[in-house]
Amino acid sequence: MTNKEKALALINTFASGDSEKAKELLAPGYIQHNLAYGTGADAFVGSVAYLASDPVKTTVNNIRAFEDEDKVFLQTVYNFAGAGEQVAFDIFRFDADGKIAEHWDNLAAKAEPNPSGHTQVDGYNSLEDLDKTEENRELIKNFLNDVMQGKAPEKTPSYFDGDTYIQHNAGIADGLSGLGAALEALGKQGIQMIYDTVHQVLAEGNYVLAVSEGSFGGAPTSYYDLWRIKDGKIAEHWDVMETIAEKDTWQNQNGKF
Repeated sequence: MTNKEKALALINTFASGDSEKAKELLAPGYIQHNLAYGTGADAFVGSVAYLASDPVKTTVNNIRAFEDEDKVFLQTVYNFAGAGEQVAFDIFRFDADGKIAEHWDNLAAKAEPNPSGHTQVDGYNSLEDLDKTEENRELIKNFLNDVMQGKAPEKTPSYFDGDTYIQHNAGIADGLSGLGAALEALGKQGIQMIYDTVHQVLAEGNYVLAVSEGSFGGAPTSYYDLWRIKDGKIAEHWDVMETIAEKDTWQNQNGKF
């Protein structure tokens, strides 16, 4: 199995209830960064068993899967024991033995289509330009610095092909104009979207995922942003924002990032 196949097999144990499969895929010292769960392989296996015992079946619908060296990153829609559909990004790190050693994620409730009619997960779904992986990663690193962290906002138009930009954020319309209008509306409400620290920038071909830490409306926030690049310009965007839980509620002490 490839690492991508192993990561998909692991998340599918939530639906199948196959705790033995989960145990086989995980490193014993598995590190968990989802703050709602305990760390270690046993805690993950326990979650699989718990979901399997529920009368309402958990569903797992993977939308996109990518691989970057020792990490796999996934975009998936989950419905854990009928609690409601959630859109998620998962990142899994593999150790030298090919076992899943570490996990990060962001989840949000699935929303209605945005003002342009796009959902949080539809859109282009073809992995291309594998020879441009590093070029595209560098493009997004620069975009995060210049635009999302506000260090050179005047460069914003240079990252886009005019107003051609497909947006999957549930509250924002297509185009650079849609993004600008949304940010202006937030500003009028006194809400700031701040990106303080970029923790990971993962890439495969024409897709780049960034994991950032900041705040939204003053609340500590984890940002997972997936961009599709076409001909050196940002063409499409998906994201999941999650408020970081208060530390006294954490079920592990590994931190969100």
